[in-house]
Amino acid sequence: MSFRDDYLAQLPHLTAATAPAAALALFRYQAEHCAPYAAYLAALGRLPEQVQQLEDIPFLPIEFFKTHAVRTEEATWEPRETFLSSGTTRQQRSHHYVRDPQLYRRHAQRIFEQYYGPLSGWTVLALLPSYLEQGGSSLVAMVEHFARESGQGQPAFFLHDHAALLAALAEARQKPARKVLLIGVSYALLDFAAAHAGRPELLGLTVLETGGMKGRRREMIREELHAELQCAFGPAGIHSEYGMTEMLGQAYSFGDGRFHAPPQLRVLLRDPSDPFSASETRPAGALNVIDLANIDSCAFLETKDLARRHSDGSFEVLGRLDNSDVRGCNQMV
Repeated sequence: MSFRDDYLAQLPHLTAATAPAAALALFRYQAEHCAPYAAYLAALGRLPEQVQQLEDIPFLPIEFFKTHAVRTEEATWEPRETFLSSGTTRQQRSHHYVRDPQLYRRHAQRIFEQYYGPLSGWTVLALLPSYLEQGGSSLVAMVEHFARESGQGQPAFFLHDHAALLAALAEARQKPARKVLLIGVSYALLDFAAAHAGRPELLGLTVLETGGMKGRRREMIREELHAELQCAFGPAGIHSEYGMTEMLGQAYSFGDGRFHAPPQLRVLLRDPSDPFSASETRPAGALNVIDLANIDSCAFLETKDLARRHSDGSFEVLGRLDNSDVRGCNQMV
């Protein structure tokens, strides 16, 4: 059995205790077999054998996904799917080349069901117009998969058709055995809420925002965004998802703004002025992510998000570093 096969067999079963050893093994594998990452390590003068703990790992700036084909063992496979980051025509979009599209979908489903229970108990509806219009969205692929696996028998996407979404919500409410999840980009949820506040179809849902104003509205801090949405959707907390094109995993917030991550997704924080200061104990700083599902690209990602860590291991996303693109599946400032 190859390293990849053995690793993927273990991936769903990783725990907080076993994930660090898996991360170090994956680092050594990608340091040798991911050409852009190996070149980055060489430019830093960092030898793989010098890495003995997670804090020693150099993290790859996610800008590399815009300028390089970040692929591990690239000579042995061709991409079966390519995810593209959101962006304007003036921005260069990140490319995440996917060897096994089902790996992403199954992994996303496991994470969702870990926190929310079986998809068979949900009806999943989505307002993601900008992602649908631009194409290549990993978020759209995830929602498509969730809707299919739920067996809901209802369309998931509504683009700009509020009337059709209201009808779908009304239909979903007639199935008491199912909970209703409305997932949407922030500006689209705000537009929908502003146009239809007070309607009974909007009450009793689980609303999951993925961030993102896309230049359609002014940027808002999370508390303001959630307060405005609650005026339309009711007093229950607004949930959030943290993910990005360069990741195959997700973290979720259940109404209090604190993201919780599965064992396969580890978060370290660094001093924004020192890219090599990443730590699992730093209380605040710029966000580094170890996404252990990223076996075919690079698992060790230096993001441009700012975050705060809490004592229970959850984290808040506070905003973006200066001069970085507003991008990804969580773009709130």
